Amino acid sequence: MFQVPYESRLKECGSKHLALYLALREGITSGLLEPGARLPSTRQLAELYRLSRGSVSLAYEMLAAEGYVRTGIGQGTFVSGRHGLSAIRPATGERQAEAEETAEACAQKPILSAWGERVAGEADKLFGGAAADSNFKGISFVPRGMGEKGFPFMEWKSVVSAQWRRLGSIADNHWATEGSYRLRRVLAERLGRERGIRCAAEDIVITGGSMQAIAIIAQLLLEEGRAAVMENPGYPGIRFAVQATGASLHPAEVDEEGILPRDWDAQLLFVTPTRQFPTGAVLRLERRLELLEWAARRGSWIVEDDYDSDFRWGGRPIEPLKSLDGEGRVVYVGSFSRTMRSEVRIGYAVLPQALRNSFIQAKRLYDPHPEGIAEQNALADWIAEGGYDRHLRRMRRIFHKLQERLKRGLDGSLAELFEIVPSDAGLSLFAYWRGDEASYRLLRERSRERGVAWQDGGKYRISDSENRPSALFGFAHLDEKEIESGIDRIRLAARELGLIPHEDQGGSNHA
Repeated sequence: MFQVPYESRLKECGSKHLALYLALREGITSGLLEPGARLPSTRQLAELYRLSRGSVSLAYEMLAAEGYVRTGIGQGTFVSGRHGLSAIRPATGERQAEAEETAEACAQKPILSAWGERVAGEADKLFGGAAADSNFKGISFVPRGMGEKGFPFMEWKSVVSAQWRRLGSIADNHWATEGSYRLRRVLAERLGRERGIRCAAEDIVITGGSMQAIAIIAQLLLEEGRAAVMENPGYPGIRFAVQATGASLHPAEVDEEGILPRDWDAQLLFVTPTRQFPTGAVLRLERRLELLEWAARRGSWIVEDDYDSDFRWGGRPIEPLKSLDGEGRVVYVGSFSRTMRSEVRIGYAVLPQALRNSFIQAKRLYDPHPEGIAEQNALADWIAEGGYDRHLRRMRRIFHKLQERLKRGLDGSLAELFEIVPSDAGLSLFAYWRGDEASYRLLRERSRERGVAWQDGGKYRISDSENRPSALFGFAHLDEKEIESGIDRIRLAARELGLIPHEDQGGSNHA
C-alpha cells in the first residue's frame, strides 16, 4: 500500500494534481519516501487515488522539474538520491512559476462570500460530531431510518430496471425540473385520499429529499433583516437553512401538545404539526388554526414538514395544516426517504399558487433537469400498482412491535431515569432525563463504554432556555434482541453509577 497525505492537501487547495504534487513532495522531504524508492506508475497512482493519469503525470513532471524525482524511459519514476536531493535547485520557467503560485494558493484559505461563511460555520457546528457517531460499533439508538433490513430491494430493483429500459426507448429524454409528471399526478391523488389535501399535479415539485425543499423556501423568502420561527427543540437542518440566509431565528417552545403559538414578527414559520420532531407531540386543532390565522394576519408563510407520519400506531388521523389552509399560506413538504431508504432521495413540496413559479425557477438553478427520473417514474408505478402500500403495511407491523419493545424497556427498568413523551407515530421515542445534567453525562459515557449509545436531545435545541437533559431513541434499524440488549446495557451502566439500586431485579426486558 502506498500512502501520502493527498486527501488533506486536496482539502486545502482543491486542485487534484497540485494536491498530489504537494503530498508527494512532503513525503520526499520528510523522509517518508526514501531516496531511490520507486514510485507507483501513473496508472497505479491514478487508480489508487481515483485520478486521471494526466493529473498524475503533471504532478510527476512538476516534481521532476524541481529535482525531487528522476525518471527513466521504460524504467519508472524514482525518488532522487541523497546527493540529488541536497543539490536541488529551484526550477525555472513556467513550471517554477506554477509551483510557486499554486503552493501559495494552497496555503491560503479562500475568501468566501457572507453566505459561504455562514454555511461553512453552521455546518461545522451542526454536523461536526457525525463522524464519531457513524464509527460507533456497539448498539446505537441514534435514529437512522429503517436501516438495511426492512426494504424490499429486489422488488424495487425490478421496478427501477423496468423504468430504465423504458427510458432507453424514448427518443427525447428532456424532463422538466418539477420532476416526473406521473409521480406528481399519483402524489396529488394520494394526498387527497390520505391527507385531505386538495391539489393538482402542477402544484407539486419533486425535490432531492425534504431538505432541498426547505433550503429553497428559506432562500426564496429569507435574508438579512428578516426573521423565521422554528420549534425548539426542532430539526437542525431547518436551523442550518435559516441561518445560512442571514435571517434571524426565533425559537418557539414546544409542550406536550406541540408548538406554542405567538404573534411572531417573522416572515416564515417551520413546523411539524402531525408529529413534532423530535418529541413526537401532536399539534391540537385549536393551535393549528391559530397558526393559520397568524400567517394570514401577518402575510407570512408556513412550511409544514410532514415528518414520520406514515408510521402511525394509534390515535385518530391528523388533519395537516395544508388541508385547513384557506388562504394559500402553507407549503407542505414530504419525503420518501423515511418510508423507503435514506438513499432514495425523493421528496416533494406542495406549493401555494403564489409561490409555485418562484420555487420552480429557484430549483431550476440547481437542477435544470431532475435527478433520478427513472426512480421517480418507478415510484409512481410502485404506488399505483399497490407495492408501496404493501411495503408500508408490513413495516408498520414490524416497527410497532419494535416501538412497543423499546417503550417497555424505557418504562420498565429505566423508568426511574427517563420520562417518555407519549407518541402514536414515528420511528423514534423522545424522553426527558429525570435527574441532573451531571448524572446524565456520566450515564452516557458509561453506556458507551458498555457498547450502547443514543442521540443526545440537546442537539435539537436552539436555545438553552430549558436546560433539562433529554434523549432520542431510534429503533427502526434494530431488531428486538438488539433493543433488549441495549436497554440491559444502559441498566447495568446505571447500576454501576448508583443511579439504579443494585437490589432491583425487575429490570430485565426479556419478557
